[in-house]
Amino acid sequence: MKLSRVFDTFACDSLPCAMCHASNLLPLDEHTVLVSFFGGSYEGLEDTAIYLSRLYDGKCVSTERIAYSDEAHWNPVFFRYLDGHIGLIFKVGNVIARWRSYLMESFDNAQSFSAPRELVAGDVGGRGPVRNKPLRLKSGRILCPASLEDGVWRAFVDISDDDMKSLRKSPEIFCPEEELEKCDGSIKADIKVSEQSFSGRGVIQPTLFADDGGVHMLLRSTVGSVMRSDSTDEGETWCAPYRVEMPNNNSGLDADMHDGRLYLVCNPVAGNWGLRSPITLFSSEDGCHFRQEEILDSEKAEFSYPCVRVAGDFMYICYTYKRNNIRVIKYKFV
Repeated sequence: MKLSRVFDTFACDSLPCAMCHASNLLPLDEHTVLVSFFGGSYEGLEDTAIYLSRLYDGKCVSTERIAYSDEAHWNPVFFRYLDGHIGLIFKVGNVIARWRSYLMESFDNAQSFSAPRELVAGDVGGRGPVRNKPLRLKSGRILCPASLEDGVWRAFVDISDDDMKSLRKSPEIFCPEEELEKCDGSIKADIKVSEQSFSGRGVIQPTLFADDGGVHMLLRSTVGSVMRSDSTDEGETWCAPYRVEMPNNNSGLDADMHDGRLYLVCNPVAGNWGLRSPITLFSSEDGCHFRQEEILDSEKAEFSYPCVRVAGDFMYICYTYKRNNIRVIKYKFV
């Protein structure tokens, strides 16, 4: 199977804010793609809001601010309910360790959205997907890749057996202590993240995939390598995370499956808070060993936080482009 580019574009003709980051996309059909991101004057400040761009055949049709308040907004994630309507989950809060998850819904293909409401009443710390898309299993169960940053960074999945009407947490997944002891605690990078993040240690922001062996997560980590955990009971329990053959710079990654092959986009850079370049597309037959497919961007700048979604014969990728736009690429499998 080969990949052929259909288009390579940007989410906005002109960014309506000083900075953008943490994009997520959802194809509506072969022509229309939604791209959401947070934007404002600087990550973590009170003026950061959730924006939505609509692209038609690779051209930006509109960009609008759809959720904002007097608190920082973060990490929008799309998903579809069984009846086809759209959910958009994002985080709200000036303190990452205590942010809350909010949900907006659209019943008209994102022409309009409901007012934000709490995803889980009384939540503090973040429930539901933290940055990457939920995974619907063949059984109908939905797994939301989640993580917490109050204290040691750790991951979990939020499980729903009723189409996201309710969520229950799996056990938390911690990076093994012997791996944390190897963590490089020095901070040498000039990355425009919230200062709250630099002290974190552990694993966060999983991306999920399933195969005949069960359900698996690949994890961002502070130990210089992508970590992986596996579940053989549809997300109820998970093994201790272990390293795969892919370096990680303590930045986001995402993956999706097509025809039994896993496609991963990440920065293949080792080191805690390592350079967020290059950003590269890989493929894998086993989710542990990877083959480079294409370097997407490689100059000395920030290219980060990818989203990868496969829809039929197409694969869509978006990611932060220098914090001044979101790059969007569409491929066809041929």
